[in-house]
Amino acid sequence: MQLPSSLSNLQTTAEDERQPADSTPQQTTPEDDPEPVDSKPQQTAAEDEPKPIDSTPQRTIAEDERKPVDSKPPLKEPLKPPGHLARLARSTLKTLTTLLVLALAVLAALIIWEFYVTSPWTRDGSVRVQVANVAPQVSGQITEIRVVDNQFVHQGDVLYVIDPFDFQVVLDTDEAQLRQKAADLQVKRLQAERRQHLSDLATTPEEQQLYVGNATQAQAAFDAAQRQVAQADINLKRTQVRSPVNGYITNLLMRVGDYAHAGATNISVIDADSYWIDGYFEETKMAHICIGDRAEAQLMGYRDPIVGRVESVTRGISVSNAAPSTQGLPNVDPVYTWVRLAQRVPVRIRITHVPAGFPLVSGMTATVTIRDTETRESGGWLRQRFANLVERLKSVGRPASAGCVPQIGSESGATVILPTPQPSTPLTPEEINPGLAPGLANSPRIPRIP
Repeated sequence: MQLPSSLSNLQTTAEDERQPADSTPQQTTPEDDPEPVDSKPQQTAAEDEPKPIDSTPQRTIAEDERKPVDSKPPLKEPLKPPGHLARLARSTLKTLTTLLVLALAVLAALIIWEFYVTSPWTRDGSVRVQVANVAPQVSGQITEIRVVDNQFVHQGDVLYVIDPFDFQVVLDTDEAQLRQKAADLQVKRLQAERRQHLSDLATTPEEQQLYVGNATQAQAAFDAAQRQVAQADINLKRTQVRSPVNGYITNLLMRVGDYAHAGATNISVIDADSYWIDGYFEETKMAHICIGDRAEAQLMGYRDPIVGRVESVTRGISVSNAAPSTQGLPNVDPVYTWVRLAQRVPVRIRITHVPAGFPLVSGMTATVTIRDTETRESGGWLRQRFANLVERLKSVGRPASAGCVPQIGSESGATVILPTPQPSTPLTPEEINPGLAPGLANSPRIPRIP
């Protein structure tokens, strides 16, 4: 059975592919190849006859494997060009995106300028407090210390005790002298009263005046003795040095046996009721600070801020050019830099709310921000940050606040003259002791005989 011509050609091609191909072509001579060879195979008469062609040729598995497989995917249909509306929408979207990015850039620039140049906030803030420097009012050796370092004390608590023996002796002595003066006053007062009731035959006006004068002197000595007793008693009480404020003992260095000198500070108490915050603002930002504005102080290491109010603004800072030099003349620096740094002005902030469990320590660094509107003290951190952002956007381009800080001084510029104290008019003895010697120039009385 003869195969069709198409199948025969495929088989011949497959056999040629199986033969190893020599990379170097063989050269032939005319002697080796006398006759030209037709590259096309000669077909016989039987092959020339028409044969029926099978529409479904039978192929073996080996032929299917040897057939090269085209790895390229079939070509897709060419994309249709976008229409006019699509091109318009795309162009409009690009334009809007560009405008939006430009607007955001301008807004960000304005916010950054407002935040860093004119917005009333500063990182240069600190927590301040009043410190009571306790010094004894009497001198003596310290015999007892009743507090330890960093202990909280109430007003009136005893801090330490000075040896009270000497002061107790002085008090007892003054009390004894007071009793003596009191007895002398009683005797002389009775003598003067008795002389006033005697007749002219038993006494004279001079004697009456003498006894009244003695009684008055005894009264003065008694009053002086009472003051000495009071002084000795208060000195004895001062041997127990007490805390003048509610606060914390700090930097306690004394020990039992030290000698306390009157007027010399030896213990310090931080006043727990006097904490405040000082914010040192640049002078370019002072135009937006008003008395009573809400202030927030963010301390390092803590998330929740301390809330307060602007209480006052310092009205003077040190100026180096005002320092007096030779002959008291001002010493002015001849160098003037081109770029001038803004001076910093202290602003005092009264604390109104401290987060629970927040330890206030004097000297802590704070970032102080002055706000015009009331932000929510309650709520989450995200809500507070959103409110701050809204406030920041509202503050862009706002004018300076005028008249929010009260003025000080006379607008007319008149010189203030302090009143000069006048000495008191000296008193006469009669004004000091009126009626001590009545009728000193009168003659003695003559009694009537019934």
